Amino acid sequence: MNTALVAALLLVLLGFAYQMGWSRSRSLVTGGSKLHSRPSYHGSLAAIWALLPALLILGLWALLGTTATRAYIIAQLPPEIASLTGADLEGAIARIRQIETGFGVLGETAPWENAAAQALREFRLLTYAVVLAAAAGTGALGLFMARRRITARLRARNEVEGVVRVLLIGCSVVAILTTVGIVASLLSEAIRFFTFVSPVDFFFGTVWNPRFSSVGSGSGDYGLLPLLWGTLMVATIAMIVALPIGLMTAIYLSQYAPPKVRSTVKPIVEVLAGIPTIVYGFFALVTVGPFLAAIGNTLGIDIRATSALTAGVVMGIMIIPFISSLSDDVIRQVPRAMRDGSLGLGATQSETIKRVILPAALPGIVGAFLLAVSRAIGETMIVVLAAGNSPYLRLNPGEPVSTVTVTIVNQLTGDTDFASPQSLVAFALGLTLFAMTLVLNVVALYIVRRYREQYE
Repeated sequence: MNTALVAALLLVLLGFAYQMGWSRSRSLVTGGSKLHSRPSYHGSLAAIWALLPALLILGLWALLGTTATRAYIIAQLPPEIASLTGADLEGAIARIRQIETGFGVLGETAPWENAAAQALREFRLLTYAVVLAAAAGTGALGLFMARRRITARLRARNEVEGVVRVLLIGCSVVAILTTVGIVASLLSEAIRFFTFVSPVDFFFGTVWNPRFSSVGSGSGDYGLLPLLWGTLMVATIAMIVALPIGLMTAIYLSQYAPPKVRSTVKPIVEVLAGIPTIVYGFFALVTVGPFLAAIGNTLGIDIRATSALTAGVVMGIMIIPFISSLSDDVIRQVPRAMRDGSLGLGATQSETIKRVILPAALPGIVGAFLLAVSRAIGETMIVVLAAGNSPYLRLNPGEPVSTVTVTIVNQLTGDTDFASPQSLVAFALGLTLFAMTLVLNVVALYIVRRYREQYE
């Protein structure tokens, strides 16, 4: 179905319905009636009545159209072809679709294939016209009914707000169900993994060596601790780099910088957030890694070019804008009366920042910090290129490490059947990351509530 034509139909229907509802309510005003709701609400209500039936028709065809088309194709096939099952039947159907579209056809086509493709083309045109006509007709019928309902005492505002409320609830339900679905999928596959590997060996094992073997084989070592330690080491280094720089940048831009300097520096800092992570990975691999290795040689310290230190430093540079921009916005939201009152009592500007502004903005700063930590824990490309992908327990940040996200990518790369522990372990690792993020949110919420009570 032509998406552009469908969108044009809906837009025309929406605009025409709104104009009809608006003009109808305006005519009541000129007739001397006093409206319960403004004309814009009557127009919106008419647009809703016209749009919902059309969307219902289009939605039903989107759900059932593929099944109906497939059934029609099978009906056009010769009996000996239609009686096939499995991959053979699907291959014949796919070939008819390719001939109908004219793309990707291999070899000579049989007469029955050309006939079926021509019939499919006619079927598509017919159903396309019927669906569009049905959508337009039901939309016009809805508009007619809505226009007849428009009176001076019609509570159009209440009905429109009720529809908006239902829409908002629906969006919230979708978000909740999406989260539940993610957790359920991770949990179900993780449970399958734990039928091969003991949870004790997984969560407390110190060796990571998932040897790929036959399907269903549980051979290999699946110790999480080397991956978890590498993840925490890289994230800690990143936060050591990003937190002070980002917070100090936010304090300078919000409290000390002149307006011209702020309007210039803040966009430049925020550009860092728009750079693709693969570019940061190349930067770490080509520039930062050799630079840190050279410094280590000068100081007599063994620092590898690909190490936790390299990945952490570059990741810290990447998440500076998350902390600085959000903290700057939060600090600027602190009531000016608090700042002026502190200065009026004789406090210096630095004392005001330390004792008044930062404590008042602490909940927002904690939120920015949490966002940065979550980004650091979930980062993949920088660690792939700069950390060395070495899943061993090491205390030295100058040596290569591996993280949970990199290991998930490694385990799901290539032919994956989701039946062996070598593939299912990715879901257990994903569930572990989810639990880590949940713990971070709970801790941050506790800190925010504790400090917020002092300023309410």
